[in-house]
Amino acid sequence: MANQGYHEELKKHNIVHLRELVDALPPFCRNFFRSIEDTMESRTRIAYAYDLGVFFDFLRQCHPYFMGKERQDIRAEDLRQIKKDDILNYSEYLSYYVKDGSEYTNDERGKRRKLASLRTFLDFYYKQGTTDGNAATLVDLPKLHEKEIIRLDPDEVAILLDQVEAGTKMTKSQLKFHEKTKVRDLAMLSLLLGTGIRVSECVGLDLNDVDFNNMAVKVRRKGGYEDMVYFGREVEQALSAYLEQRRRIIPEQGHEDAFFLSLQNRRMAVRSVENMVKKYTSLVTTTKKITPHKLRSTYGTNLYQETGDIYLVADVLGHKDVNTTRKHYAAMKDYNKRKAAKSVRLREP
Repeated sequence: MANQGYHEELKKHNIVHLRELVDALPPFCRNFFRSIEDTMESRTRIAYAYDLGVFFDFLRQCHPYFMGKERQDIRAEDLRQIKKDDILNYSEYLSYYVKDGSEYTNDERGKRRKLASLRTFLDFYYKQGTTDGNAATLVDLPKLHEKEIIRLDPDEVAILLDQVEAGTKMTKSQLKFHEKTKVRDLAMLSLLLGTGIRVSECVGLDLNDVDFNNMAVKVRRKGGYEDMVYFGREVEQALSAYLEQRRRIIPEQGHEDAFFLSLQNRRMAVRSVENMVKKYTSLVTTTKKITPHKLRSTYGTNLYQETGDIYLVADVLGHKDVNTTRKHYAAMKDYNKRKAAKSVRLREP
């Protein structure tokens, strides 16, 4: 099965990481995590564990009943002490708090996620009969304001790819590595911009996942299912050029199947791609903070502008729910309305 080795290892890593996080929570929390094991991905459960860790830290710092208690001493029955005002105080706490000397803040999206995690957690123990209610449901989740889609304009995409090839704006230290990585970097950026695949899907590609005959890559989507994503001629040329270079590289043991390799001849890491995207895009624009996900938005926006088909965009991007896509690209409706107005002529010119 495609990517089986890489994804299985990643799954094992997530499981071990999740166990460490759950072990740091009050012991009774294990029952909650067992209850969601078959319905949520490991990454989602890890996010829950992080969020609940923040909540228990808040209780031990700010709630009179929990002050002075160690996490391991908190019992499920103690959740009865949590009232509506405590949830409101927690929401205010999330705006700014300090942990282990580091400062943390949450915007409306961060607060919403953490409060939603808490709702699910407290609801489990309410349904178990441990508590008499779920105080988190008495507090409205923060409303999310529509955010402008940050993406690269077509001319910026062209300049970006030119910079990857030429490196004219790079510093001397950047140029030292540029000759070694520019073919690979052009292939990765072309693939991300030309298909809209996620950065995790990109680094997870194996050699046998790239089908040049059908001009497609096989990726592992969220949820573990496999999907075929097709690419155009420019992407094919960039991938072919890198593959020629890749064939001359001897990978480190355990990384033989990886399509994209680092300078250490190991499978590229997500963080490495994020840094690479940041390096190149900073040469193109100083007003936009571009991440690999913003390259995905760039592709989605371009596809929607060309087709006006939100269902096609959802399918290509691997969104299970078209409403997810519609939410991200709702701002493009006005663009298409204007385009439609210009398309209809009442008289021949």
